Amino acid sequence: MSRRSTGEVAAYDEIADWYELEFLGAQQDDPIGVGRALRDLLGEGSGVCLEIGCGTGVHAALVRELGWTPVGVDLSGGMLRHARGRLPVALADAARLPLRDDSVPAVISVMVHTDMPEYPAVLREVARVLTPGGLFVHVGVHPCFCGGFADRTDEAAVVIRPGYLDGHWTKQSWTDKGIRDKVGASHWPLPALLNAFLDAGLAVERFTEGGAPLPVVLAVAATTRPGTRRTPRP
Repeated sequence: MSRRSTGEVAAYDEIADWYELEFLGAQQDDPIGVGRALRDLLGEGSGVCLEIGCGTGVHAALVRELGWTPVGVDLSGGMLRHARGRLPVALADAARLPLRDDSVPAVISVMVHTDMPEYPAVLREVARVLTPGGLFVHVGVHPCFCGGFADRTDEAAVVIRPGYLDGHWTKQSWTDKGIRDKVGASHWPLPALLNAFLDAGLAVERFTEGGAPLPVVLAVAATTRPGTRRTPRP
């Protein structure tokens, strides 16, 4: 799903105003390098850049600055209520994108893959809608150093506990000022995450990390190429 849902209500609907007004309002300028990663891996271009799980649309300005035309989809109507002033949006499930095959030159996913329990299916949709040679940029929490298993209470000494290999969903969090304790998060160990790119037929091109003293962000740039799409493993 585009964002985890509970019954018929997208989980982010309940926290959309808090997210826009308090969570984002408390953020410093790119403290963990999300914008830098997006700028480095997306780069300058033209044409439609689709953001899956666009939330309140906070990345649209940077996408537009790079020359792209931002368009967003999200499962949360509450989040899209804030996004509509920033970019054209559609209420949609990222695992069932309302777009034709080979229709957009760029897709981005920014800090949302842990909100998507069906992320491998989302990546298959990304590969389907991208034009041949199109660019996909994934910017997400670093699977090795972020999750319910990682205690970041002391920013100078992150404690990694058992749980990394479990690949689970949790609301366990080291802080009550973040997202995970409110809506939960899915965890994908690094091999599972990267293999999902390959299984979707995406050719991985470049990586970058952000955050200190241990990375908080892992970003991946991948492309589609003629003949690279493969049938996902069962």
